[in-house]
Amino acid sequence: MTVRVRIAPSPTGNLHIGTARTAVFNWLFARHHDGKFILRIEDTDQERSRPEYTENILQGLRWLGLNWDEGPFFQTQRLEIYKQAVQSLLDQGLAYRCYTTAEELEALREAQKARGEAPRYDNRHRNLTPEQEAAYKAEGRSFVIRFKIDDDREIVWNDLVRDKMVWRGNDLGGDMVIARAAADGIGQPLYNFAVVVDDIDMQITHVIRGEDHIANTAKQILLYEAFGAKVPEFAHTPLILNQEGRKLSKRDGVTSISDFKQMGFTAEALVNYMTLLGWSPPDSTKEIFTLSEAAQQFSFERVNKAGAKFDWAKLDWINSQYIHVMPVDKLTDLLIPYWEEAGYKLTRGREERSWLEKLVVLIQPSLTRLVDAVAMSKLFFTDAVEYSEEATVQLKQEGVASAIEGVIAALQNQQEFNEASAQDIIKQVVKQQNVKKGLIMRSLRAALTGDMHGPDLIQSWLLLHEIGLDQPRLVQATAK
Repeated sequence: MTVRVRIAPSPTGNLHIGTARTAVFNWLFARHHDGKFILRIEDTDQERSRPEYTENILQGLRWLGLNWDEGPFFQTQRLEIYKQAVQSLLDQGLAYRCYTTAEELEALREAQKARGEAPRYDNRHRNLTPEQEAAYKAEGRSFVIRFKIDDDREIVWNDLVRDKMVWRGNDLGGDMVIARAAADGIGQPLYNFAVVVDDIDMQITHVIRGEDHIANTAKQILLYEAFGAKVPEFAHTPLILNQEGRKLSKRDGVTSISDFKQMGFTAEALVNYMTLLGWSPPDSTKEIFTLSEAAQQFSFERVNKAGAKFDWAKLDWINSQYIHVMPVDKLTDLLIPYWEEAGYKLTRGREERSWLEKLVVLIQPSLTRLVDAVAMSKLFFTDAVEYSEEATVQLKQEGVASAIEGVIAALQNQQEFNEASAQDIIKQVVKQQNVKKGLIMRSLRAALTGDMHGPDLIQSWLLLHEIGLDQPRLVQATAK
């Protein structure tokens, strides 16, 4: 048997981290078994579905490296298939037209509520006579198609995450609506019906999805059986929770994959972290791994039943690990859009790329998120420096102006400026002015960067010198 799994997002919003994590688990399982990972877009909610959301989903999956083997398939292009499937159930007497009005359903719910009962349809139109149907049609009533559910039926499946699951038919709310009416008879299919028809048609062997779908599974198993199809295996993965233990939502901040990208997380780090949201590798000490490495070890025996709490600090740490070992050319490519978005002008002549890569080498060890490069490198993209309070205090100390003037004078006598000559200038000024090296170093940092903390001072100085910003800043500092 070839393993065939699917991810089936609805384009009613951007790709959510919960959907993306489900896609990760499907992808890992498929790759572990040399199977197929199928993409299906469940776009039958035409009022809320948007093409821009579809594009966001496709881009997000590609960015994460979750390449699919088949698809994308669109449910709106399969409506005729659903209609034929509904008709087959009607022909077999497994489904029927229900003419109950919205007002009648509301009255039923209110009566059940008054008796302290759970809301459920009472199957009142399950056995209408032809005469009764004709009378309802004559009234101009519309209808829905309902699938018959035996209240006494026990539905059992062995969940790959949660072991044995048991539901009873009378827990499913009565006969299930599977399609709306339309002018030509059978109209829009509902989720539980369309997903089963698709999974049968696409020969899905394993349905891997969040635990919030468990109630749907019992209904869907009944539909698989009605069509005489093999029931796939199910794996219901834990939800992603916030720190309070509630389902992660927009109220908790960023939840869409495109937002995570904008915040400066790398695709490799984000997908690595999502893999750990509910699954643990055999070696619990190993937390950094590629998708391919995780796929080699992935199994549902190591997927947790309990919800997975989202931890921003852990994601930041994983992201920093990827950034710190990333090839400089790749990291430069990733940082350029953030610099451009910040309005930094990157046109610095023929050697621009070389200079940018030197800047990346300088700040790389200090980056946690890619977006951090904007603030960290601002001093290299602005002509005038802004001084922090600490830097201002440093520049006003006795002897600092004279020391900086000594540095300016020594710079003007340099034919070539490199790390060795920068160190020589510092030694020369220390000797000439009889001051401590620490005073010179602190004063240079304050003058060149406007702060008392930051990346390596000498390397920063070299980069500023290369673009002609060091001497103007030293002159500016002597006026403080």
